[in-house]
Amino acid sequence: MQRVILKININNELDVVLAYKRAMQLSERLGMQQANQTKFATAVSEICRNVVEHVGSGSIQFNMLEDGGFNYLEAIVSDRGRGIGNLEWILNRQNFLPGNRGTGIQNSKKLVDVFSIESEFEKGTRVVLRKKLPALGAAVSKGVLDVWAEEFKNEADISPYAEIKKQNMQLLEVMDKLHLRNLEAEQQLYEIRRLNGQLQQSNQDISQLLEERDKKNQLLQEINLNLDAFAHTVSHDLRAPLQNINGLTTALEACLEANHTTEAQAMFPMLRQQTQKMDRLITGILAYSLSGHHNLPKKVLEMHTLIHQVISSLDVPPSFKFEISENLPVLYSQEVYLFQIFSNLIGNAIKFHDQPENAVVTVSCSILDEWLTFIIKDNGPGIPVQVQKQIFHMYDTGSALHRSDSTGLGLSIVRKLVEEKGGKVWVESTGRGSSFILTWPASEIVVEEQ
Repeated sequence: MQRVILKININNELDVVLAYKRAMQLSERLGMQQANQTKFATAVSEICRNVVEHVGSGSIQFNMLEDGGFNYLEAIVSDRGRGIGNLEWILNRQNFLPGNRGTGIQNSKKLVDVFSIESEFEKGTRVVLRKKLPALGAAVSKGVLDVWAEEFKNEADISPYAEIKKQNMQLLEVMDKLHLRNLEAEQQLYEIRRLNGQLQQSNQDISQLLEERDKKNQLLQEINLNLDAFAHTVSHDLRAPLQNINGLTTALEACLEANHTTEAQAMFPMLRQQTQKMDRLITGILAYSLSGHHNLPKKVLEMHTLIHQVISSLDVPPSFKFEISENLPVLYSQEVYLFQIFSNLIGNAIKFHDQPENAVVTVSCSILDEWLTFIIKDNGPGIPVQVQKQIFHMYDTGSALHRSDSTGLGLSIVRKLVEEKGGKVWVESTGRGSSFILTWPASEIVVEEQ
């Protein structure tokens, strides 16, 4: 339902000012917010000014109406001019330079909630501008609208200068509010960006923690598998000498009961051999369990001296020859690590040599970038290619190299200790002779003061 409030003829600039003022007064009395008052009145002024500039005369009618469940303040500006020939082009164009024809139409369209325009050649143009009203507008009766129209009719003549000044003050006030809102929006945008940055950092931290958790879970799974294999192998290897000892003691008991002292005495070396085997196995297990501890103390070690100490601690046949390089470095490291490594590697070279009368073992060292490279070389029987990798695994000595006095822990201890320092260990062997090569961090070299 449409209710007419008032109508104004538009013939000059003063009428444009009056239309602007009436738009402000009506929107204010109908409870519209000040920013919306200014928008509606500005849109009315733009269209009325187009009438004066391009046609010369027209009219504006203010109405109240309800459409689609909303109440509107409506302004209908019409004229009897020649029409707008390029209306579609004006409505669809995105950008206008200030002062260009069509700028007023585009600006007004942006300021109101509902905008429509009709124009026919030689029949004029009709523009409809609507702005939504708050709930208060629906309660205004026709009698109240009539009273307002009468007040406007009896109102004193307006001063164009005073009205334009008032309009400018209102526009400045709206611009100040818009500026404050822009500042608030910029502050909110900055805060959003800051929070987004924190969120991204948190997501990265969470991803890193999840990645570390997955790595630790994988490491724990590997440790559990190693523990299972360790427990299984230990129980198996310990049971064998225990069963032998049990059998020997049973046989020894029978010999003593039968007073066969000669046979009984023959069993004592075998019994001692089994106990020594158990002792070596238990010692090897203890060394393996202690390897890789970070809290072991470091000390200055002359590697040339340490190698000789290792050799003197081993059971070396008199025919064995050792060639120890004179340029071995001085290190600041864990003595137990290096002693274990070289005692196992040199001990294996002695233990597995098939020609001790011609045996030669050499120990040398070189440095490249950040790593020292130690080489322990022998002229023994060599190691088949197919077992060169598996000999570094726990309890795997290689079927071709198996000996009754080998625990199968030595090379796994060497690998664990070397990897603990970030290095690598491997064997090279083709035919006779083997070279065990390991890398050690050069950062532990003690530099002599000049």
